[in-house]
Amino acid sequence: MKKIRTHLIPVSKPTIARSARKYILDSLNSGWISVKGPNVEKFEKRFARFVGTKYAVATSCGTSALHLSLASLGIEKGSEVIVPALTMIATVLPIIYQNAIPVLVDSEEFTGNIDLRKIESRINKKTKAIVVVHLHGHPVDVDGVLKIAKKYNIPVIEDAAEAHGARYKNQIAGSLGTVGCFSFYANKIVAIGEGGMITTNDKKIAQLAKSLSNLARSPQKHFLHTGIGFAYRMSNLQASLGLAQLEVITKNIRRKREIGQKYNSFLKNICHIELPIEKQYAKSVYWQYGILLKKDSSVTRNQLEKILEKKGVETRRFFTPMHQQPALKKLGLFKDEHYPIAEDLSHRGLCLPSGLAIKNSEIKYVCNIINQVF
Repeated sequence: MKKIRTHLIPVSKPTIARSARKYILDSLNSGWISVKGPNVEKFEKRFARFVGTKYAVATSCGTSALHLSLASLGIEKGSEVIVPALTMIATVLPIIYQNAIPVLVDSEEFTGNIDLRKIESRINKKTKAIVVVHLHGHPVDVDGVLKIAKKYNIPVIEDAAEAHGARYKNQIAGSLGTVGCFSFYANKIVAIGEGGMITTNDKKIAQLAKSLSNLARSPQKHFLHTGIGFAYRMSNLQASLGLAQLEVITKNIRRKREIGQKYNSFLKNICHIELPIEKQYAKSVYWQYGILLKKDSSVTRNQLEKILEKKGVETRRFFTPMHQQPALKKLGLFKDEHYPIAEDLSHRGLCLPSGLAIKNSEIKYVCNIINQVF
């Protein structure tokens, strides 16, 4: 039996800026490794400047950024929050942490983003926020969402965890809604291992999020707490790496788009797969390069996944929709609910290796296998 090679090409391998070592060593040598170090505030200011918002609040991860956003917007028990059916569970869990109720909306075809045409029918008097996710780095048609939100006076939270630098009509994702939320997990464009960021133009939201992230401490007395807060702070070490990674973000975004375009070029003649599209209003960052196996394809998504694995290529399936998540079903959520587009995309979607560290020769290797398969 032929031995199966271990993964040769990972689905997402990050690159680290050359200046990272200096930033981190400076932090270590100064002794500032906790949340009190000066680099946290520097990272917040520079990230806000990059996104184009007045304020940014650094957090421990993307999930905590979402949780703090909901808490800062006053989402309480019994509130309903609209959220796309096709996303990572981390988008929905913070809603549950607030004892609120996630209300799902199906996907639009091809991009997988929330279907604007189906949002308004899910709004009622209990609806207190709309969360949109820029899936795989392709922006949602935000103007359409904001129009609905304005009609019902509902805040919009952008989950831009996968969309660092993605543009919607020349505005950067995370600057369009009431609040933007980012993740700096190792597979993100700004990769620092863990960490997150809230972006907003609302001073009160920024101040409250900052306070809640630090256990809602009183400014006057360190161990006096004015509310129920969280330990959601970013350390100076994380922020040090973040400053270095932010220095090369323009180059990294350019490379991510180049990776997407190379895949498009190599795979464009395969009639059995659908390539990711880029809407006229959008400038995607191709956080993950995801293909869809056509319904009449001679090879299924699972079969292609196994073939690539045997050739040393790691892939990742599209997210499992929220209404199919066992953890959420146990809570009694989404009983007898069906979201056919989200289900279909989840069943047919496969993300190919597209981390910043991938080489052009590796992209060609992956595409050669796929071309041979079909």
